[in-house]
Amino acid sequence: MHSTFFRLVWLLATVGLAGGLAFTLASPGADRRVFQPGPLTDGHHQIEIACGRCHTPFGGVRQEACLDCHAAELEAALDSHAASIFDDPRNAADLNRIDVRACITCHTEHRPEITAAMGVTLPADFCAPCHESVAEDRPTHRGLSIDTCASAGCHNYHDNRALYEDFLVEQGDSGPETFAGVMPPRGTWVSWEAAEPTPLTAADADAPAAAAGDRALIDAWAGSAHAAAGVACADCHRPAGAAWTDDPALSACAACHELEPEGFLAGRHGMRLAAGLDALSPAHARLPMRQDAQPLVLGCGTCHDAHAVDVRRAAVDGCLTCHDDEHSAAYADSPHARAWARERSGAGPPGSGVSCASCHLPREPRRVAGGEGVVVEHNQNANLRPNEKMIRGVCLRCHSLRLSIDALADPALIRRNFAGRPARHVESIDMARSRRE
Repeated sequence: MHSTFFRLVWLLATVGLAGGLAFTLASPGADRRVFQPGPLTDGHHQIEIACGRCHTPFGGVRQEACLDCHAAELEAALDSHAASIFDDPRNAADLNRIDVRACITCHTEHRPEITAAMGVTLPADFCAPCHESVAEDRPTHRGLSIDTCASAGCHNYHDNRALYEDFLVEQGDSGPETFAGVMPPRGTWVSWEAAEPTPLTAADADAPAAAAGDRALIDAWAGSAHAAAGVACADCHRPAGAAWTDDPALSACAACHELEPEGFLAGRHGMRLAAGLDALSPAHARLPMRQDAQPLVLGCGTCHDAHAVDVRRAAVDGCLTCHDDEHSAAYADSPHARAWARERSGAGPPGSGVSCASCHLPREPRRVAGGEGVVVEHNQNANLRPNEKMIRGVCLRCHSLRLSIDALADPALIRRNFAGRPARHVESIDMARSRRE
């Protein structure tokens, strides 16, 4: 009797659990984290509830799912291990060892035991199948273990432009360690097609009475680049004749600033929106964030005051409003912050200061409006996978290649926001030069 009762209870519990799991799996928008075999990397954890972004039911992870987010980045990086290289029949034998045309061959999520410091998942021996004889061709590599290929200052599998041999030799002795550099002046490109925008004044504010009564807000707008370009309150707060909103959507900004949202949505700040989820909040972050910033919801206006349009505030204060990790907290006492203060006071020339954005939202040349221009890359993670990617576009504006490689390979120095000197020397340049002697 007792045996039959317990079997019935067990059967009902099993059916109930299975039904609950099946309902969770099938329900749109349901939290499916219960099915995860392990945690996601830092780069993907914000979209962990959007399983369908990467997974196909009973079909695994689609290659296209990876490329939907990363294809443009790989193309811009001049990918040194692009799939097209291995489609060449002469390289067919390499695919029998390891099929590197599929992202998940090397990058396997839910595997914290193979997740490297920069948040990229890689088997420790992923280079060995194709490069096992490297020590025979390069005496400098004899004795190196197979797990050192991707060490800081060595090789970047997809984008090796700052670390390949010719560049190391060319830039290895490029003058002083540090010199007076400047960032290129950024341009402003908008898609708003008013032929001759008429500058607006405070008297032209077309906000509802409640908002129009906020004189500080109206005066800030009246003195901004938006008012000077003829952008009225309703252009952002009542786009296309819609109902007034106090919190304009990303699309309102993108109507004029079409380049910036592209980078924003590709980076960690906007990737949740790109995945169809609610906007990012500091509460979603794994990095330490300020407690008073937890309720914030990230959008353009979180960093940019759309009324005052002060890009200098966004470059430092916009970041430190949320970020409270060691690297961010150490900025105020860093050489970079002192350079930023000199520029802002007028003691340093324009572009000589180093803000958070100087490194993490760098100014990059890009083809815009039928010509070449300099725009701000709003994907703040674009040059951090791994961090040697920022050498060419950022560090070399003020520092030698040798110092840049050593500094970015020193975790303690990074935590101090580069206050001090690197603790050790990376031998990449020395190895490259020894092959030319």
